[in-house]
Amino acid sequence: MIKKRKVAIIGLGHVGAHCAYSLALQGIVDELVLVDKNEDKVTSECQDLRDAVANFPHTVEISVGDYGDLGDVDIIVNAIGDVSIIATPDKDRLREMKFTIPQVTDYIPKIMAGGFHGIIVNITNPCDVVTYQIAKLSGLPRGHVFGTGTGLDSARLKNVLYQQTGIAHQSIYGCMMGEHGNSIMVPWSQITFGGKKLTELEKHDPRFQFDHEEAKNKVVQNAWVTVHGKHCTEYGICSVLARIVHVIYHDEKAILPVSTQLCGEYGEEGLFIGVPAIVGSDGIVEIVEYSLPDDEKAAFHQCCENVRHNLTLHPMIVH
Repeated sequence: MIKKRKVAIIGLGHVGAHCAYSLALQGIVDELVLVDKNEDKVTSECQDLRDAVANFPHTVEISVGDYGDLGDVDIIVNAIGDVSIIATPDKDRLREMKFTIPQVTDYIPKIMAGGFHGIIVNITNPCDVVTYQIAKLSGLPRGHVFGTGTGLDSARLKNVLYQQTGIAHQSIYGCMMGEHGNSIMVPWSQITFGGKKLTELEKHDPRFQFDHEEAKNKVVQNAWVTVHGKHCTEYGICSVLARIVHVIYHDEKAILPVSTQLCGEYGEEGLFIGVPAIVGSDGIVEIVEYSLPDDEKAAFHQCCENVRHNLTLHPMIVH
């Protein structure tokens, strides 16, 4: 019998529900298992998705499950959260830690006790810290736990580059690195348009001349533009998650910006942080190490120091 592609989503709030819909609509999965402590909410989302499947060109099985039911799932998506925490004037994702760290600390052992041995993709903020905690508690092999990290930030960067240059997103290669947070950095030296480096294009064409600090700040602030009016992000992050799951199932070996464990790469170790990595059916296959100029190296190392500090902010974090 052909094995069905089975994914579980934990947390059916704004993000989790949109991820479920995106995976189902695009036909990336055959089965979706929805898990949430709020039984009324998860039951409603399940029924709504089942009704939507009637108009898809393909079939997707949708069900409600519990933590112990996930032993045969290929990929678990952690999307738990509390939007009331993030929608605050200080624009600080670290506030979410007081809710998200206890949540994953409680349920990860339950999942592992059910025999799960697949891949966990974390969306929940603070992404780098929560991904670290999941990896520690699950004991899964390196590369089988990673976060969406700077994936959404990188999409926002491409939007900024597109808006000034008019060059299609698909022809731009560039990503954000470091913390999925306000201290994120841009490796400008690695950005290309159709294979040609931005550092060369900017010498001759004003379209490619960016104020680096202003552009970076615009990327960071665009996140809060989204949150300000709707108190969450949905479409952008669900497209990032759907792409990751597609890449895993098709073993694409695509290079994606994700929050993954560093073990000496970029001269750093002992943390999860956003870097470009090759992703395939076994999760993180390899971390891509850029040759960064000194100023970009310093900015990345500062991001790492910030994440290390963040790992000390909650007493339940495993060290």
